[in-house]
This record gives sequence, structure tokens and C-alpha cells, in this order.
Amino acid sequence: MRLSNEWFTALSENEKGDMVTVYGRDQLTQFVESGKFKERVEITWKYEPDAKGMPSAEVATLMESVEEALKKAMEKDKLSILTGVYTGGGEKIWIFYTRTVRVFGERLNEALKDFELLPISIYTEIDPEWEEYLDMYEMKQWAID
Repeated sequence: MRLSNEWFTALSENEKGDMVTVYGRDQLTQFVESGKFKERVEITWKYEPDAKGMPSAEVATLMESVEEALKKAMEKDKLSILTGVYTGGGEKIWIFYTRTVRVFGERLNEALKDFELLPISIYTEIDPEWEEYLDMYEMKQWAID
């Protein structure tokens, strides 16, 4: 399976009506259908939003560094795949699908060891049908229309 680096961008709203930018990965059909990535991991970073609900430039730069460290650690042997990133309303959420949450946790600690303590929380769920991803992927069509 070849991991695509094709992404799309869409706009959405959170429960409070705040604008959220959605950055979703395209061309993951083989991974969805493989049945190997049954667990979803959501990493949430809450931040002090600006007037538009976005992070400050300084925080955004740090978030980009964290994202790159996570992608490098998780995707090097396709243990986990970053499928979507939501930013807005005072939080950034990275969505990964993984083969194993246990090893994901070990790699997460290793990937973030050089950063100061980050204000993140982690949620995991069994999602063998990739429901979250497929819901997010529907936004691609809205972005095209």
C-alpha cells in the first residue's frame, strides 16, 4: 500500500458555531479496505484563540513542528496514518488510524520527548469502519462544489 500525500481543505463549524478548517488526506481507500487500521487516535490541543478562533502565530508554528514529529514517527513504517487535522474554535485535533494503540503511545512519547510538556489530550476508539474518516471525507465534495 502506498501512502498518498494528497490533501484537501474544507471549512466546517464546531458545535458552538465556530469556523473550523479541515485538512483531510485523500486516496486512502486501500488502507480503509485493508482492515489493518482498526483503532482511531485523536490528539487534541486546546489553545487561546484569536478573534477568528485560530491559534497565535507562535503557537501555530509549534503545532506544525509537533505535527511533523508525529507524522515522521507514526508513518515511517505505516504503523499509523494521519488522516485529518481540524483547527479552529480554540483547538487543533489530529486524527490518526493505527494498527495498535499501545505502540502508538510508545511512539508518541518518543516523538514528543524533545518538546516541553504540551497541552494535549488523547482519545482512542475502535473504529474499524473508519466512520470518522468517511464523515470527514464527505467534506471534500463540499470543498469542490
